[in-house]
Amino acid sequence: MVMVLRGEVPVILQPAAHAQYKGAYCPAGVPFAEVRRGPLDGHTEYAVRPDADGGVPPVMSFDGGRFAYEYDGHDARGRAVYRYAPRLSPAHQGIMDGVAEVYAEHALKQLKAQEGGR
Repeated sequence: MVMVLRGEVPVILQPAAHAQYKGAYCPAGVPFAEVRRGPLDGHTEYAVRPDADGGVPPVMSFDGGRFAYEYDGHDARGRAVYRYAPRLSPAHQGIMDGVAEVYAEHALKQLKAQEGGR
């Protein structure tokens, strides 16, 4: 559990919703649902400090700016919900290309298994 200092708001990182993944890079052969997944989804060890007006930062970035999460309101527990933002994450295309390779390898293995079973 995160140690929240006075004035801070706990954060939960979640997969992208439609607003975040619409128009994001998705290579052929990869289900678009894979675009939603962020590398830090489910993490709760972060907190943000609201500004003077009570607003939280619109975007949080991680790993030297490689991954971005976009603010999407508060949950029932009062945590600030940040959703993975693939369009704002410079590492997203490289990750998706890697995912595409895994899907292609899996499809090739299945094809070889079907051919060997005949």
